[in-house]
Amino acid sequence: MKIHEYQAKQILARCGVAVPRGEVVAEADQARDVAERLGGGTVVVKAQIHAGGRGKGGGVKLARNPDEALRVAGQILGMTLITHQTGPEGRLVRQVLIEEGLEVARELYLGIVIDRSTARPVIMASSEGGVEIELVAAEHPEKILREGIDAAVGFQPFQARKLAFGLGLDAAQVSEAVKFITGLYRAFEVTDASLAEINPFVATQDGRLLALDAKMSFDDNALFRHPDIREMRDVNEEDPLEVAASEFKLNYIRLEGNVGCMVNGAGLAMATMDIIQHAGGQPANFLDVGGGASEEQVRRGFEIILGDPKVRAVLINIFGGIMRCDIVANGVVAAVRRLGVKVPVVVRLEGTNVELGQEILKQSGLNFTVAKGMKDAAEKVVALAGN
Repeated sequence: MKIHEYQAKQILARCGVAVPRGEVVAEADQARDVAERLGGGTVVVKAQIHAGGRGKGGGVKLARNPDEALRVAGQILGMTLITHQTGPEGRLVRQVLIEEGLEVARELYLGIVIDRSTARPVIMASSEGGVEIELVAAEHPEKILREGIDAAVGFQPFQARKLAFGLGLDAAQVSEAVKFITGLYRAFEVTDASLAEINPFVATQDGRLLALDAKMSFDDNALFRHPDIREMRDVNEEDPLEVAASEFKLNYIRLEGNVGCMVNGAGLAMATMDIIQHAGGQPANFLDVGGGASEEQVRRGFEIILGDPKVRAVLINIFGGIMRCDIVANGVVAAVRRLGVKVPVVVRLEGTNVELGQEILKQSGLNFTVAKGMKDAAEKVVALAGN
């Protein structure tokens, strides 16, 4: 789960990370009041959407006084902000963060992610702040500092000092940087985060260190431990089909292709997407209905797949272990009848009650294409999708 910048900064501040003073507003009139409370001088008006590149898209602007803050907030609120991370459809801006203006001397980078190769968190730091870390890694890999963290030992002060000195901070700033980096790791650890990123991490002209921007993502499987973070979810920032899927406990991710996929089990889902591409097609989604889905969940999943207008054919690839093939068949037949499905549907069933499932499809009177195996299913659905 992702959260907005202002929410990430609230979490970081509770863990001792210094952040600029600011408030979030949803109405332009409120921006003037916030600017006045921040001293009446220069403020930054920042669109709050779940995407990077906001400044390049016109979603981050300076305002020199409260009246200008009102005008700029009015420009940004309600705009459809398009960045390299939103796609061409963009995101509607419903909130803006009004923050105090700062005299920035240096822009640095700090971030924590899980290193899958070592199964440990790793803190990354770079003197190249304000730039996407992927770009820095590609063009100047030597400028990325890394410190792996042993969960049994925890993040150690010497590691924070090593990073601080590596960033070339002044001697007077090192102790503050140690506190700052330690606070960032504490926020990452106590919230079960999967990402905590500060870009840029700035040093001001008067020597302070602050998180000028912040991004955090969390492990969905741990949210039951964090009801306060779960409440921060903004479904307006998520794909409507992914939101609908989550309501029925379905794992759905929209992709760029035109072949809809319904599969049970993440491993089979990945294999299905691979074999579709091997056959020359492109999957339109990842949809895992799980090992014990009900007929209702299957029907809902099918409806969600067809909610994507790019889908030109659907492949249902089910291995019936815990989940019975007849339940899948009944759910699919119910969905096709209810929705008046016009696109071709290819079905590959194996496992528990497979004969009964195939008989249900045959007796439905609907035009299903039954496949004999994964290869056959992929080739048929790709051809029917017109790839």
